[in-house]
Amino acid sequence: MIDHQPDLNQLPNELKSAFQELNVMKHLRQAGLRKRFGFSCARLFQLVFVLLFHQKNWFRLLESSKGESFPGKDAVYRFLNHAGFAWRRFLTSLSVATVRKVSTLTSVDRDTVFIVDDSMFERNRSKAVELLARFKDHATGAYYKGFRMLTMGWSDGHTFLPLDFALLSSSKSAINGMSENIDKRSHGYKRRQESLRSAPQVIASMLDRALAAGATASYVLMDSWFTHAPLIGEVIARGLDVIGMVKNDNKRFLVQGRKLSLKELYAAAFPVVSNKRGILRCIRTELAPDIPVRVVFVRHRTKKNEWLAILTTDLSLSVEDVIRIYAIRWDIEVFFKCTKSLLRLQKEFQGRSYDLLISHTTLVFSRYILLAWQHRQSTDARSFGGLFYLLCDEVGTLDWAVALQQLLDLINEIATKAGKKLSALIQRQLQQWIAVLPSYIKACLPISCC
Repeated sequence: MIDHQPDLNQLPNELKSAFQELNVMKHLRQAGLRKRFGFSCARLFQLVFVLLFHQKNWFRLLESSKGESFPGKDAVYRFLNHAGFAWRRFLTSLSVATVRKVSTLTSVDRDTVFIVDDSMFERNRSKAVELLARFKDHATGAYYKGFRMLTMGWSDGHTFLPLDFALLSSSKSAINGMSENIDKRSHGYKRRQESLRSAPQVIASMLDRALAAGATASYVLMDSWFTHAPLIGEVIARGLDVIGMVKNDNKRFLVQGRKLSLKELYAAAFPVVSNKRGILRCIRTELAPDIPVRVVFVRHRTKKNEWLAILTTDLSLSVEDVIRIYAIRWDIEVFFKCTKSLLRLQKEFQGRSYDLLISHTTLVFSRYILLAWQHRQSTDARSFGGLFYLLCDEVGTLDWAVALQQLLDLINEIATKAGKKLSALIQRQLQQWIAVLPSYIKACLPISCC
């Protein structure tokens, strides 16, 4: 674990190299995360960051035999609850810098996209969490307590990197309100205000921040919950095209002066001749005045008698390219699954303040960025899950393997300084002790000692 030692000295080898390659501490300093006294923000950040890979929570760590060597619980929670830290600036800076590194590993002809989606951030057992609200899960129809985690990421079809997020509350279904003690000049207050805005407004702000930071993409991919004319107009105004699923609701499409529903649009569309099965029809239309679009109808994968509609504002794309690019949107679903199942999103810290939710989510996203970079650099077909558990294994064996090596070095040093008879006795005893060790421990010992 991270002891009170020079920076990065006790990080596992793979984490240490990734920290140095991505300049994580540099981005942390540039975001203005500093403390006047006590443990530095860099040490506390590394401690919380690597805690997951030990597969321990903060309570178990302080209860362990090494608990006295770590900062107290109050120091860590003050760090996570600080309303003045610019966590968004840190995450955007780290993500955009990683995007530039990833971009050098692929062809310039590869399609790059921004992906926008939301996911449940559940706090069902909580009662006093700041800005807690009640939402409906549209997948199951059940209600939950928590937030909507609106996320925007970047992907080239191989690597997904989260750029920005917002934990949205609700003024209509709110359970708790905003804390009255928050400094209105702080970053925490701005994020609280953002949580009460509508999703299209937040998405437009996310796009502005990403573009201002230097992230580039050709398309914005979104699900049917966001594919509406006002938001599409905001995206087009920023020089980007939209590819998204179309929901069969009360939208109307303009075709030769007539307003058609999606079902009527399907009837008016022309059949498509394609080598790929499942592509049914295509039509050029207008979602609203001055927003020309092309709608592609494909067969539903599980319900063969139904179809799905995909919309694009790039009229130069072929039907096959529209479907191929939209398939990249699945990367953000993998991201949500990985952060919740492996990286302890929602579960690692159970604080009540909104600032802790923001800081913890940023830390989880940072872990994912590190895993994504390691995955992109690897030459084998390891999955994110395999890579995560490999890092956990390395961290778990770090302490005792180093201690065992140091013990053997000490015994060998004593043996070389002793007399011939005593040295021979020490070597025999050492060989007998090594011979009865389990094979997985012998694998960590140097061959010369064995």
